[in-house]
Amino acid sequence: MHHRTMTALRYTLLVLSALALFACNRSGQVESRELTFNDSIAPIIFRNCSPCHRPGSAAPFSLLSYEDVKRHARTIQLTVSNRSMPPWPADPEYTHFREEKWLSDREIEAINAWIGADMPEGDPNHPPSAPAFTEGSAYGKPDLVVSMRAPFPLPGDNKDRFMMMKIPIELPQDTFVRAIEIVPGNRKLAHHINGHLIVYQAGKKRDIQGGKEYVDTEIMDKHSAYQALDLPNDDGSYPLLIPSVTNYLPGVEPVLYPEDIGGYQLRKKTILLLDNIHYGPSPVDTSDLSHFNLFFAPRPSKRPTRDFILGTSGISPIIPPLVIPPDSVTRHTTRYTLPEKISLLSVNPHMHLLGKSFKAYALTPSGDTLRIISIPRWDFRWQYVYTFRKPLVIPAGSTLVAEGEFDNTENNPLNPFHPPQTVSERDGSMRTTDEMFQLIGTFLHYEPGDENRDLSKQ
Repeated sequence: MHHRTMTALRYTLLVLSALALFACNRSGQVESRELTFNDSIAPIIFRNCSPCHRPGSAAPFSLLSYEDVKRHARTIQLTVSNRSMPPWPADPEYTHFREEKWLSDREIEAINAWIGADMPEGDPNHPPSAPAFTEGSAYGKPDLVVSMRAPFPLPGDNKDRFMMMKIPIELPQDTFVRAIEIVPGNRKLAHHINGHLIVYQAGKKRDIQGGKEYVDTEIMDKHSAYQALDLPNDDGSYPLLIPSVTNYLPGVEPVLYPEDIGGYQLRKKTILLLDNIHYGPSPVDTSDLSHFNLFFAPRPSKRPTRDFILGTSGISPIIPPLVIPPDSVTRHTTRYTLPEKISLLSVNPHMHLLGKSFKAYALTPSGDTLRIISIPRWDFRWQYVYTFRKPLVIPAGSTLVAEGEFDNTENNPLNPFHPPQTVSERDGSMRTTDEMFQLIGTFLHYEPGDENRDLSKQ
């Protein structure tokens, strides 16, 4: 059974586990008589659920009013109790990040108690205001908008699709861009999109419009995909690739660092490479015509960001090698010692369908352990770029460590093979049926005071 057919099974397992939780739930931990939707429940729902659960988004229904929440109360109760919703894989008891969508035990108890008390609305004359969402752009008016060349067809065959696509950007002069924002044309099906920049030096590439516009990464490896998209320079060499400059995930606000941090230098010929586009299944024929907002800056920022990749296709080996025999749970690590003191801004853990858990930390020369991220229950469907609330300062000589656990057994409902087969990274293959183990990080050279910088201020 292929992983694309597992959705119904996964939902059934979630429901059963949630019912077990209800059976064990102690009543009376929250005084239900004190709870109303208007005063107690709406703030929880509006903050954690409504950003996805609104018209035109990927979620299957809206949660913007008392009537919405009451209508879907049973589903809400099931999914918040088993913590499948809201989706926030990172453990908040290990590390805190910006824009966390995580319910405390008390908030879950409050929702259950309120539902058990027949869901009182509260004063109908003073309903809470539904949250307002920015349409078009979260940043304001863009300086340039580029789009897909044509609508991307999405057949109504109820299958997930994993694509790589290039968006050529031709400018009259080299330009510094502060941010690139992905705006999906079909928010119902666009599950996640990650983007890199490919920057061509003058005279290296005559035509960036040639080659295919997109390829299916389920049937093509990275090298073949790059060739099909005609990404190499005219002499066959590869241009500069700037990784992870933008990403999209439903309900996640795009990150914009303070003005003196980050940004990217675009040349006259640049490609926005969408190397990981996941479209969800659709029962009807439809399409997507996404566009991309570019926000320029008059000059480069004072503090350019840099990136590292540990593990697959990165600067550090995976030990033992990422080969996962059938009917086994394997554990792997990758390590890298920092030559300089850095201020870590964000991290993006990455594994595929066999991923079970992920943890990263830094071991300092003085023997301290600095927590980076822990994901106890890996879920391939929810892969965030996690931005720290304040930069995590890591001393020179520290060793970055990432630990990954992979489950290649029948107990893994996302296992793409039944019976299980040997799975490996296959020379950096992007197929979801192969595996990857990466920690991608964005950082700055350390400057005094970085530990106190508020990354939520733009």
